[in-house]
Amino acid sequence: MDAATVGLPVEESSIRYDGWRVVAVCFLVATFGWGLGFYGQSVYLAELHRLHGWPTSLISSATTFFYLFGALAVAFISEAIRGLGPRNCMIAGVCVMAGATALLGQITSPWQLYAVSALLAMGWAGTSLGMITNTLGLWFDTKRGMAISLALNGASCGGVVGVPLLVAAIGHFGFSGAATAAAIVMVALLVPVIFLFVGHPPERERIGAGPSGVAAANGPSPLQIRSMALRDVAFLTLTIAFALVLFAQVGFIVHLISFLDPVIGRERAAVAVALLTAMAVVGRLLFSTVIDRLNQRLASALSFASQALALAILINSRNEMLLIAACGLFGFSVGNLITLPALIIQREFAPKSFGVLVSLLTAVTQVTYAFGPGIIGFLRDAFGGYAVPFSVCIGLELSAAMLIMVRGRAQLSR
Repeated sequence: MDAATVGLPVEESSIRYDGWRVVAVCFLVATFGWGLGFYGQSVYLAELHRLHGWPTSLISSATTFFYLFGALAVAFISEAIRGLGPRNCMIAGVCVMAGATALLGQITSPWQLYAVSALLAMGWAGTSLGMITNTLGLWFDTKRGMAISLALNGASCGGVVGVPLLVAAIGHFGFSGAATAAAIVMVALLVPVIFLFVGHPPERERIGAGPSGVAAANGPSPLQIRSMALRDVAFLTLTIAFALVLFAQVGFIVHLISFLDPVIGRERAAVAVALLTAMAVVGRLLFSTVIDRLNQRLASALSFASQALALAILINSRNEMLLIAACGLFGFSVGNLITLPALIIQREFAPKSFGVLVSLLTAVTQVTYAFGPGIIGFLRDAFGGYAVPFSVCIGLELSAAMLIMVRGRAQLSR
């Protein structure tokens, strides 16, 4: 028996530690989860409009429904992991997302789109942020920041690699064939590696003696933790700040090509988006080496401010190189804004509440940013350009930078 099995201290820095294999698995899960669940939405919108002639508003409203239903599901992911175990939950998430992806290629009426979107949302809950942070929280304490940061690089990989492959497959096999092929590859690759490498977490996690991704059996129930969290200043400032920022971030990214296309052309706009995504990976990798030692609220505030600066440059400049550079500046913090909330929760709140609080924060922020693209689009149409909606995003970013520094007195303090 190894140290983890008998409950002895485990050396998370060791390359032989089993947790790093789980990180690699979570990287692959994030690649497919974000590639088919998050970034894939733009591909589905274009293909369903082309195939069926449905209004863009109808299809995009199904995307909003996807995010809202997914937020409801992810709020309870910690209870699912506690009851079924991380391996079973992850395999279930993979299979549900794969099945929903295959069904997307078969739908023929709008009601089917909404039904499949609900199924896809359940798969998204089982393969995205809530599942990954809760799972890694079972294996890591001192190196949790690095582990989550490395695993979530799979999210960027899903956008950089997964979406182009999906588009190429549609060109060769059609939408139905490509969706089915993607589903088969997802199940064939992920289910075996999850089964092999996501086993039992260290004994200290199962008995609730140390930092845990799920609530200890003799501690407050998940319902009690949620109730206390919603009256906790520290948790509320953290959640509201990141909800505001992710609303602005998702809304901006969805509209970025539409904003840049008339200014610098479609090809240069694509370069800007690629740079933004690449800088998200660079920023996450650089932060992963020091993020566990930083003042994470201050790091969050500086990240918010840097995005506000990038937006100000985009609004006020028409210089091609400066616009592309501003996209890179914005992208540098994109990846870390997914990682930081879980790390702040780990540092400031009781270990037994980690999984429930991460799931709750993820649900709230996802509900909020689900409306980002639509509201940014409404403001753009109302004011005839992106200056006003992006200025609103700047205001949200700066407000969040101030709010995140309000610590309060945590009722669920470590």
